[in-house]
Amino acid sequence: MLTGEIVIVLFLSLGQSAVYAVVSLIAKLTAGKPLSSQSAVLNASRSPRPYLDLTYQLLEIGFSLVPVALVLYLLMRDQTPVRRELGLTADRKRFDLGWGTLLAACIGIPGLALVYVAQLLGLNAQIVPAALQSVWWAVPVLVLSAVQNAVLEEVIVVGYLMTRLRSMSVQVIWVVAASAVLRGSYHLYQGFGAFVGNAVMGVVFALFFLRFKRVMPLIVAHSILDIAAFVGYTLLPDSWLTWI
Repeated sequence: MLTGEIVIVLFLSLGQSAVYAVVSLIAKLTAGKPLSSQSAVLNASRSPRPYLDLTYQLLEIGFSLVPVALVLYLLMRDQTPVRRELGLTADRKRFDLGWGTLLAACIGIPGLALVYVAQLLGLNAQIVPAALQSVWWAVPVLVLSAVQNAVLEEVIVVGYLMTRLRSMSVQVIWVVAASAVLRGSYHLYQGFGAFVGNAVMGVVFALFFLRFKRVMPLIVAHSILDIAAFVGYTLLPDSWLTWI
């Protein structure tokens, strides 16, 4: 019963993204040119008309969070105390912000090095974190997109998936592996380096959740990483981006 539920939830959300990521990677590898010379664009414009583009961006952010509502509903339906089991509360702000910032620093700096090495080895596409038009709403939308990514991934890949697998008496090592491999797989459109980096991040986040039973610090850490990447790429001068 729960196996079927997990499969359906994942194929409605990040499992679906993983399938598309695999297809995207295969397309890049068979395009007749090196992977490192191709690009993976995040947060692209949807329309040349600024306010129509804004509408599309906000709709995408909103609808992307529907699977989060679904998994919380499913857990609560089965009498799972979501606030306690997932740590989705705002009563430990210092803990969440402190650990979230520390995790972001510990993962973000080595992550940049890994992306750089993977690019040199031809194992990664060139990542373009943001490609929105130069409009007043670009930065707020990028911040919202970063938070949306964090909430979606941490609630589903860590909170929901690990809680369900543990309730099925799956061994801890396989619970951690499933969460980490799923996280890496939907980043495959960026290349093999992105898969490895995100899988390692997945192991760290999964172990943290097992220890503290809180996804809030993970949401904070993920938000910080994505905001730094999206907004930094948008605001930094082109000369800096070329050097980086």
